[in-house]
Amino acid sequence: MPRLRRTPFAHIGHGPKWWYWFAAGCALGVALAGWAPAMPLAFAVVAAQVGHFLLRERRAAAFSVQVPLAFLVLLALGLWGPLEVIHWLVLAGTWIRLVFDYCPLARIMSLAPWNREVPLSWSVVTRTFLAPPARGQFLLRAAPARWAARKRSHD
Repeated sequence: MPRLRRTPFAHIGHGPKWWYWFAAGCALGVALAGWAPAMPLAFAVVAAQVGHFLLRERRAAAFSVQVPLAFLVLLALGLWGPLEVIHWLVLAGTWIRLVFDYCPLARIMSLAPWNREVPLSWSVVTRTFLAPPARGQFLLRAAPARWAARKRSHD
């Protein structure tokens, strides 16, 4: 099947996820620029995103719920002084997601044991992080050909 060509930046403004992340990125950016009341706004926007997708998916294990939930945890951890650098990292990741449609947090979450069906290996990690942005979920369901061949030879 031929691969569909993606138009660069066609994802911008497309769908509720993008707008949730945009609002969260703006609020977090303003908070880090010095306007403290924007931090609770960032929490509220992401909490609303979690609630929205929890209602839509009807299960907390849905990937569209897991990623913003992990984002909330990172925001909370960043409130502790020694870990405030986390806020800068998630801000950078949010804007990478918004501009390039590449979500570092989603890729990290896809490597969690409950989100993949293949063993964790360097090839899985590199394939996860080096794969170009793609529409939809990229959870690791199929084993890489090399791993599948190795497994067959050991059976």
